[in-house]
This record gives sequence, structure tokens and C-alpha cells, in this order.
Amino acid sequence: MQIFKYCGVCLLLLVSVSFASASDAELRTMAKGMFQPVPTVAPALPGNVASDAKLTLGHMLYFEPRLSASQLISCQTCHNVGLAGGDLQETSTGHGWQKGPRNAPTTYNAVFNSAQFWDGRAKDLAEQAKGPVQASVEMNNTPESVVILLTSIPEYVELFKHAFPTDKNPVTFDNMAKAIEVFEATLITPNDGLDRFMAGDDKALTADQKAGLDLFVNNGCVGCHDGLNLGGTDYFPFGVVEQPGAEVLPVGDKGRFKVTNTASDEYVFRSPPLRNIALTAPYFHSGKVWTLKQAVAIMGTSQLGMELSGHEVELIVSLLEGLTGDQPQVMHPLLPASTSVTPQPVLRVGLGSAH
Repeated sequence: MQIFKYCGVCLLLLVSVSFASASDAELRTMAKGMFQPVPTVAPALPGNVASDAKLTLGHMLYFEPRLSASQLISCQTCHNVGLAGGDLQETSTGHGWQKGPRNAPTTYNAVFNSAQFWDGRAKDLAEQAKGPVQASVEMNNTPESVVILLTSIPEYVELFKHAFPTDKNPVTFDNMAKAIEVFEATLITPNDGLDRFMAGDDKALTADQKAGLDLFVNNGCVGCHDGLNLGGTDYFPFGVVEQPGAEVLPVGDKGRFKVTNTASDEYVFRSPPLRNIALTAPYFHSGKVWTLKQAVAIMGTSQLGMELSGHEVELIVSLLEGLTGDQPQVMHPLLPASTSVTPQPVLRVGLGSAH
């Protein structure tokens, strides 16, 4: 059956064992078999060796609004490092006050996702960084225009030379994306309550959070939200058992189907990671749900086929609130000044679009 292809929760529901009276040691063993802690240092990036120079450049480019045609919008605009990598919007506001089609995923711990975007169309953070720059509803720019702008600013030319010393022409669109990837890989949040509990601290989770962990596993939530990021590793239909209403699941957005053009991928999305989830409302790809209580209740009926009691919802929400890790302290960098040959902003909708 198609349902088993996508959702391991069904099998978990068949074989789950009650841990209602489990000791801390038993609960810890169960958790360590399904989750991994967030590391305290940035991971290595395949094909993109990090360096201090590349990190410095990527940090600046993440905050650089001149990568957009309007010179108003940066990565930081929709992935605010003061807001756990989100923007507190249902869908982000882009070029010419246009609204994007989906909620902006957090950049925090995104390096641990198996793919980027809700539909997984980018294999890594470098590929992802290129998308918003070119999207007409976001930054509305082109690779050629980005290179022209960056080469018009001598400080950036020097920074690219230091970051990519073996490249004959270091100022490229690809290198822009690689530098941003190196910076985003540092946006990790270790030491949340779950990780400290798995490391042996019995007091890292409250009694309610431990009960929520029990429910999270044995009700089947872990079937889509496991691993290091508690999600972000695979694709699942939104509505395994029962599709939510159009106000939560817009009928016009068929998810991964747009990438694969495969009928079985209609309304299939990459499971969202749950680290720092209490800080990144609103929820789901539509951004229509603003509370964790409502989100958990919807997941119960839509994905698990069960009506969670109010108390069960509260316990699971309590666990989710314990998934907030140490937030990275990121200073806004000083950006180099434009020059007399730097292109001027394009503010009108449609001009400079890559689409």
C-alpha cells in the first residue's frame, strides 16, 4: 500500500510498546536509538571545504541586501538570526511586496536536512542559496547581475580572492552560494533539553516533557520526526490518514509533485525538523497555524488517524518546547560601500527577474 511507502508511523503503531512507566534510563535508551544530538561544531561540507576567509565572506553575503534587485532583501530578511532563522510570516514578503507561496523554513540546523526547501528541490545549502536570489517573488535577481554588483565593490573582490585562492576568477555566482553555505552551516543549536537528557542529565527534561517524549514515540510521531534534526530527512504526504482542510493544505500547492511530476508525490512534503520549533511559528508549509497545540492536534488526526486528548497534546507540546537549543550569537557585519559603478536598485516588479 502507498501509505507504507511513505509513513513508518503505521508500523510503529502496530509494534509500539508502552513506556508509560519507563525509568529515565529506559526512556534515555529509547531516545538514543531514534535521535542524535546536535553537534557543537559545524559539520564538514562535501565539496566545500570551510575556511575563515570563506566564513567571513559568507557571513557578509547572508546579510547583503544588494544581492537582491531592489537592494532591500537579503537572506537575513526571511531567515532572521534573531528569530531562530525564521521571519514570523505565513509566507515571506519579497520583491515589490509580493508574497511567496510557502512559509520560510528556518536556516538553523538546516545543514542537517537531507535536502532543502519544503519539496526538497535543492540538494544542499549552496544550491538552496541560489534559489531565492533568482526567484521573481523573492530577490528577483540574476546570476549575471549578482556578479556585476559584487565585482563593482573592491572589498568584495578581495574577500572572494581570499576565500577562493585557487580560482582564476573567484567572483562567481557559485562561489557566492558556497560562501553562504559555509556560514549557514555554523547556525546550529546544541544542548537542548532532549540532547542533555540523552547525555545523562535526568533533570534536563521535566516530568511532563518525559511523558511527552513517551507519547511522541509511541503514538508514531517519530516515524516522520527522527534523527538528528527530528525531521528533515524524508518526504511524507500531508494527510496520511486524513487530509486537513484547504485552509491548512492549499489545494493548489501539490508539494514534491512539482519537482518529480510523479502522481504519488502529490501533497508530499519533506518533514519539517522540530529543533527550536517553539521559536519558529507559524507552522506547516502554508504557515496557517500559529500555535503548537493546534499543529500537534492536526498531526494527530491527519498523520496518525487519532484524536489526541487535550492533555496528550499539552504533553507533546511540552516536549517540543524542550527542543530549543543554544542560539548562535551572530553580529550584523559591516558591509562595504557601493561605488560609482555599482548598479542602482531596481524597485519595480518584473524588472531584473530571472523568470
